[in-house]
Amino acid sequence: MIIDLLVSNYRILLRAFGNTLTIALISLVFATLIGLISSLMNLSRSRILRAVSRFYVALIRGVPMIVLAFMVYFGLPYLLKKMGVSGFRIPVYTASLITMSLNAGAYMSEIIRGGIQAVDPGQSEAARSLGLPYNKTMRLIIVPQAIKTMVPAIINQFIISFKDTSLLSVIGFAELTNQTQVIIGRTNAIFEMWAIAGVLYFVSCTLLGQLGKVVERKLANGN
Repeated sequence: MIIDLLVSNYRILLRAFGNTLTIALISLVFATLIGLISSLMNLSRSRILRAVSRFYVALIRGVPMIVLAFMVYFGLPYLLKKMGVSGFRIPVYTASLITMSLNAGAYMSEIIRGGIQAVDPGQSEAARSLGLPYNKTMRLIIVPQAIKTMVPAIINQFIISFKDTSLLSVIGFAELTNQTQVIIGRTNAIFEMWAIAGVLYFVSCTLLGQLGKVVERKLANGN
């Protein structure tokens, strides 16, 4: 039965898996940029910038991603309509990307901040004594050293984001969970299809975890 389901639906599953992996990868890139900006704001001397960064992190970490998805996909068009902007609608892919990026960005902010603060403060002091400005110190000295400590946590965040894509099914994004539900609606193979989806998630996350360990070992050996 499971083999028959795989044979008859493998194109849909492959396309859905591709959507899942793609949205997780692209959102992680944007989340890294958001996290970098937020972490630098959090580490700045400006109280306003620190407050904005901390509010963003606290807000996103305190709101379930499914609620964030509803706010972006349904809430923003409704709000704009109330403000007189009619006919505005966010495509489901764009809404999914925004949701994933904002959600992962808050966690990336803490990962990057922790990585930067783990670098020996003497590195910054030595750079200042040489006359290097703050921006160059961070770009050339601090961040490259911090990356080594951040990589395992970043890969772990990617695994979390990969699994979190399943929540995007509530707004109709055609990822693995959503398409599994579509196939179940057509075949009524409830247990079999969820078992297939579960195995796909499990194998993917296991392989990503192993990749993370390989990268971590290479960085530890200085390669």
